[in-house]
Amino acid sequence: MDYPVWFLPGIGGGFFIALIAIVHVFVSHFAVGGGLYLVWTERKGLRENNLRILEFTRRHTGFFMLLTMVFGGITGVGIWFIISLVNPAATSKLIHLFVYGWAAEWVWFLVEIIALLVYYYTFGRMDSTRHQIVGWIYAAAAWLSLFLINGIIDFMLTPGQWLENGRFWSGFFNPTFWPALFFRSFFAFMLAGLYGFVNSVRIADAETRRTMARYNGKWSLGFLALLLPSAWWYLQALPQPARELVLGASPTIRAAIPWAIAGLAGVISLTVLLTLARPTSKSLPLALATLIPAFFMMGSFEWTREAARRPFVINQYMYSTGVTLARAEALKGQSYLANTRFASVRQVKDDNLSVAGAELFKFQCYACHTIGGLNNDILQRTSAMDYKGMVNYLLKVMHKRPYMPPFLGTEKEAQALAAYLIGDLQGKPVDLASLETTTSPGQELYEENCVGCHGLDIIRDWTRGQSVDEVVVGLGSLSELNESMENFAGSIEQKRQLALFLKGGGAGGLQAKAVLEENCTGCHGLETIREWSSSLSKKKILEGIGRLGALNPMMEGISLEPDQLQSVAEWLKTSAKGGAK
Repeated sequence: MDYPVWFLPGIGGGFFIALIAIVHVFVSHFAVGGGLYLVWTERKGLRENNLRILEFTRRHTGFFMLLTMVFGGITGVGIWFIISLVNPAATSKLIHLFVYGWAAEWVWFLVEIIALLVYYYTFGRMDSTRHQIVGWIYAAAAWLSLFLINGIIDFMLTPGQWLENGRFWSGFFNPTFWPALFFRSFFAFMLAGLYGFVNSVRIADAETRRTMARYNGKWSLGFLALLLPSAWWYLQALPQPARELVLGASPTIRAAIPWAIAGLAGVISLTVLLTLARPTSKSLPLALATLIPAFFMMGSFEWTREAARRPFVINQYMYSTGVTLARAEALKGQSYLANTRFASVRQVKDDNLSVAGAELFKFQCYACHTIGGLNNDILQRTSAMDYKGMVNYLLKVMHKRPYMPPFLGTEKEAQALAAYLIGDLQGKPVDLASLETTTSPGQELYEENCVGCHGLDIIRDWTRGQSVDEVVVGLGSLSELNESMENFAGSIEQKRQLALFLKGGGAGGLQAKAVLEENCTGCHGLETIREWSSSLSKKKILEGIGRLGALNPMMEGISLEPDQLQSVAEWLKTSAKGGAK
């Protein structure tokens, strides 16, 4: 709220962060693992006195230098550029907190550049011992760069004791520092072997090609075997909320897991193919294909790591909107727009609801939602809501969503945001008068617990063919229908009220009340009907409605559909207990 927003409604800034970051990470990890690979491969050529292996190492170093130093350097700058545009508040915090860590990382990066240039241009010109020393200097500097960046990146996921003491070292050596360091190191070393296939398939001599293919395969699969237990260690080191998201509570992470599994299977399959079945292959497309599933693995990991800290950009400290928890607490009950430096509207009025709502969307929703885009499309998320339901969602329900920041602002600002989302984006009526109307307890429970994820039509399809009692039972076991859903935790009375609404054809208790008002209250007050039903079971109420003439010859039976009869009986039963009005 202290910075302007780079607004790309159909794409979202997060898309460009993901695109640039995953590409950069895939190359930068090669830069880390490749240092060890080059030195060890040179040692192999020297030990076996094999000039063809040494020539392969020299050629691979040239490819390595252009890819990691040139392309990797450009994408590294691109990350700084894009995160500064998309989330300047978090970027500023990381720079100020870890300024000496960044400075040390840039020193090691400079050492990497110099060492790699010397290593490549003195290949065959410097004695082997000194040349390998230069290679080891590069390998160490590259790994130390990873060491430093790893501490800063994982601080964003698990800040640990820093939240209490604010110390540099507490943030740097955070709870996931060591498992993440081992995981990334093993991934980097594995990746170096996969990149090795790209150049080994172009070796002219078939026997050397076979030798290097098997060397690359053993290298890659060996480090992959170490990668898997480090991934388990990483998972166990996560705090409970993040671990639950990774294990399936987050729909975003669940969508990424199949890609990770497919990537792992692809790496193993293609590596075994090139190592055992086709070690003399000269197919460059096949060699490049081994990198594709590895890219899926890395992308899924980075996507999961980002999603595991939602709704925060720095876990438990700063929301994805750039607002810290402390400031969010201070803003409670205050106008968000009045405290937002670059908002074009500072006060909500009846004649600027949509404009003010658009500003609120940009500052509070756009960090995670696009408009008609691929990522968290707000049009899909709000399609089932009406204006009153959206206002209620912003003021109450949103605060119950563990993966969403709370809405900040006044009730009038919530009405403005709802007007923009429902009126402008969904094209539905914005009826301010509806905010004053009362709703049934069941409808309130629906709006507070269901509407954020499900439209009423979808739930109606589920309830069709079930009795109200069966729906009540089903509400208590929703996780069996879909593991991402939580069982409805309300009381038995609340379950009945919600079930009544869901079985009421979209109007629940209000529909039942309307039926009684249309057919009965011309002669009887609702209190009289409630008194009649207060001592009856639902079955007896249904029987009584069906034989009203037997109770009083002046009364006629009510001709209703079975669902309507069930709704009326449930409403009367609940109403008689004081649960409906």
